[in-house]
Amino acid sequence: MPYPLRRIALISTGLATVTGSLVLTPLPVAYASSSSAVISEVYGGGGNSGATLTRDFVELANRSTSAYTLDGYSVQYLPASPSAGSQWQVTRLTGSLAAGGTYLVSEAAGSGGTTALPAADASGSISMAAASGTVALVKSATALTCKTVADCAADPNVVDLVGYGTAVVREGTAAPTASNTTSVSRAASLTDTDDNSADFTAGTPTPTNSAGETAGGSGGGTSGPAEPGAFRIHDIQGTTRISPLKGQMVTGVPGIVTAVRTTGSKGYWIQDPNPDANDATSEGLFVYTSSAPTVSVGDSVLVTGKVSEYYPSSTTQSVTELTSPVSTTLSTGNALPDAVVLDADSIPDAYSPTADGGSIESLALQPTTYSQDFYESIEGMRAEVSDARVVGATNSFGELFVTAKPDEHPTLRGGTVYGAYDQQNTGRIEITTVDGTDAPTLDVGDELSGTTTGPVDYSSFGGYLLATSAEGLGTAVDNGLQREVTRKQTEEELAVATYNVENLDPSDSDEKFARLAEGIADNLNSPDIVALEEIQDNDGATDDGVVASDQTVQKFVDAIAAAGGPTYSWRSIDPQNDTDGGEPGGNIRQVFLYNPERVTFVDRAGGDATTAVSAVKTKHGVELSASPGRIDPTSDAWDSSRKPLAGEFKFRGESVFVVANHFNSKGGDQPLHGRYQEPTRSSETQRKAQAAEVNSFVDSLLAADSAAQIVVLGDLNDFEFSPAVKTLTDDGKVLTDLLNTLPADERYTYVYDGNSQSLDHILTSPAIKSYDYDVVHINAEFADQASDHDPQIVRFDVKSYKK
Repeated sequence: MPYPLRRIALISTGLATVTGSLVLTPLPVAYASSSSAVISEVYGGGGNSGATLTRDFVELANRSTSAYTLDGYSVQYLPASPSAGSQWQVTRLTGSLAAGGTYLVSEAAGSGGTTALPAADASGSISMAAASGTVALVKSATALTCKTVADCAADPNVVDLVGYGTAVVREGTAAPTASNTTSVSRAASLTDTDDNSADFTAGTPTPTNSAGETAGGSGGGTSGPAEPGAFRIHDIQGTTRISPLKGQMVTGVPGIVTAVRTTGSKGYWIQDPNPDANDATSEGLFVYTSSAPTVSVGDSVLVTGKVSEYYPSSTTQSVTELTSPVSTTLSTGNALPDAVVLDADSIPDAYSPTADGGSIESLALQPTTYSQDFYESIEGMRAEVSDARVVGATNSFGELFVTAKPDEHPTLRGGTVYGAYDQQNTGRIEITTVDGTDAPTLDVGDELSGTTTGPVDYSSFGGYLLATSAEGLGTAVDNGLQREVTRKQTEEELAVATYNVENLDPSDSDEKFARLAEGIADNLNSPDIVALEEIQDNDGATDDGVVASDQTVQKFVDAIAAAGGPTYSWRSIDPQNDTDGGEPGGNIRQVFLYNPERVTFVDRAGGDATTAVSAVKTKHGVELSASPGRIDPTSDAWDSSRKPLAGEFKFRGESVFVVANHFNSKGGDQPLHGRYQEPTRSSETQRKAQAAEVNSFVDSLLAADSAAQIVVLGDLNDFEFSPAVKTLTDDGKVLTDLLNTLPADERYTYVYDGNSQSLDHILTSPAIKSYDYDVVHINAEFADQASDHDPQIVRFDVKSYKK
């Protein structure tokens, strides 16, 4: 911007006359301080005797958080004591000066020196004097004509000006004299006080281009900053999810080291103990070092590095970081900033702003309105949660989830239920350790008592988290969650269960088989019929064309008998190789187990991998064209997904039709905590199509016999309130989703990222009137799991439809 001349003031009274002359006392002539582009360094000794660098240079810097265009601008040089014939020499500039960035202009080369400048952003041939001279940044490529302080200050095209040594044209007093081995450079803070002598010091030249490259390397050089630079952490974090300084080098960012990560993505967090007044701007920042950090918690540091946005995955939010850092430790053992308290008072109840499915990254943060904005506004800052109840058990990665809002959608057993798309759990936060400390092994309903403290971070698995250490972990409290055992069915009741056994194949450990078998024999109390999901073929994930699963099933049947259960018989249909999704080579499928001492399976030939089963009306009611059979297996709805298995059973003389399902997974859906809001549930389209297929099949059975007793069950990979399940039940008009008969705090079969949710279902036709339904919690809430799903069971009187 132009620097207007400060006008000479005349005092209208008290003028003194000396020897007949009027004496005027002027105010000093000066330039207004710049709020954006400034000259940050000048060196005129390049290539001279004793010099290391081969060329002269001028370095520019941007003090603001916005890019500054340089198109049409120039850097100009005037000798220290210009004569009548002296002219300003001009080097044209192009491009822009990035927010917080630097811009290097190379000038004339000498015959000496050994080190080249880094790649210059603009080049000229001005031969500047080493000791003294004047350099101006001008918003024109026309040579200046001014040769005095007053005239240059009055020129509106002069953006910034530095006179060094004995320069006549300068701001205030000239900067120090430079030499063949020293430059004059502005302080890292880029302070512009309108006085060159106050703003510049002489020292070793440090030319830095817009890429952050220096003559000694890249990323800010090898020596740490000596004083605070122009930007603070809140300037870097900004008021949106993306830093306004993204991609720019920043120098001398001050902060206190609050945590060090020695595992995974190594680095450390810094926090400014002197926050600004804006709740939307975080005062914390992660510094990514890639190797083991050399700083310690409590160090006061200055960090130079490049501002980057790290995305854990393609649809997640990002983490603002400094990369390629160089730091200076100013002092050690400093007190850490107070931690932000996470609780029902601080975390908003609303979840996230919406962008109608688009990115929310550019939206201004509203930390008092949305929980996701609140967490983002404290990204990198120390936070704490007290007496936190565990809502997601410790997993194999040492991660667990707690809630900072204990009254938010609690389950009966201590979790947090996910009950609707617009009822997100805002208090759920992940806990992970960053110093190699093993996280305590905790189940849902257990507790981290006291305070758990650490910087707020973000990952693709669960979103926002507290990155804590051994010192920051609360005390683990085991509240003794027990695995459930359901009651035994009566003699008159048919018991039908469903259980996803998580990619079971013969190579799995005997312990896994025994644990799963115990779940059926003891916890489910030996149901009459069990629909299994994720039974793999006989060689598991080996992709060699094997599709048979008889060895897998037989090993499981034997394990159930060994656990005290019945010797089950079984039926299934082998899929075509590599057509049903799941783990490559595994060929997962559904399998019916049934107790032949209580139930008869109606075998009817004709069912295979590609033949569709249909309803056949007879004078005795409806029957299946093939049993077991598959529902329309060639339909596009089942592409790369499991085909439903239908079976006809007899119990106490009554026909019961069971349809075992495993709908396509949620893979590919955007995460709840991602940058696209509301998230796109792309996988839902196929599940709706699959639900429509099964619904149509059920309709055909009921059209042939309205009193048909039908149980549709399995892993539907969707919620009781989802469009897919509503399609399957025809909004409850055709089938009843038994999950909805439970209280809201019991409607879950699976725990994901600390959200207790329903993926597995049992649905019944209208003829099944007298039933007792139970989700049997034995896996999902526990760190020690035989499967990631809980089984469920329905017991009903097959004669009730006649009563």
